[in-house]
Order: sequence, then structure tokens, then C-alpha cells
Amino acid sequence: MRVLQFRLRSPATATMRRTGSREDVVVYTGTHDNDTTRGWFASLDAAARARVLGYLGGTADDVAVRLMRAAYASVADLAVVPLQDVLELGSEARMNVPGVAAGNWRWRAPSHALTPERALRLRRLAEETGRDC
Repeated sequence: MRVLQFRLRSPATATMRRTGSREDVVVYTGTHDNDTTRGWFASLDAAARARVLGYLGGTADDVAVRLMRAAYASVADLAVVPLQDVLELGSEARMNVPGVAAGNWRWRAPSHALTPERALRLRRLAEETGRDC
């Protein structure tokens, strides 16, 4: 199990690029216990944000999409992206905060967000990164 939010803390661990052969791991942008990618990125200090964008490219506005692309393009056998990252949501959509007894597991996906355009974008990403079935 590899969580890109953890791996991108340090340039030395940001090594999930695809090299042509699969690795027997699952890569996640984040998990139900992490903040969303946008929320996580906003919580980083300026140096860490610069390091993440230096690795992923893009801007703070598209960091969730860029991290999804990094997961899909990785050597991992399986890439998992929480729906909150697919929808590019911030901390308001966080699912769980470990060690906090109240207020968890209440987030629900807004039905209007599950659009054909978003599905097409995911399909194209899968095709571009060789993850289409």
C-alpha cells in the first residue's frame, strides 16, 4: 500500500512513476483517514507545496487531478482515488479524522457532481495511462 500524500512529503520517496512493469502494490492518492488532496495540499507549508508542484507540475488549482494522474501513471498494479479527489473537493469533504469520536463518516457525494463529463475525463485518464480495461 502506497499513499501518495505520504510519499510526496519528501523528494526521496516520490518514486511511483511507471517504468513499464507493474509492482505488486496498490497506490492511493489518499485514504478515508486522510484529508482530501486539495485539503492536504492547502495544509502544507510553502516549501512543501512548491516541492509537490515541482514533482506533479500544474498549479494548486489542479493538484487533485495531477495527483490522480500520478497514481494512474504509477507502477502499482492498482490505483485507487477517493471520490472526493475525483470531484476535486477540499477539506469540507473529508471522510474521517482518526481519534475524533464525533462528526465522522457524514460526507455524501452530491448527485449533481457525478456527470458524464467527469466520467469521460476518468475514462480518458485511464486510456492515457494504460489503465483502461
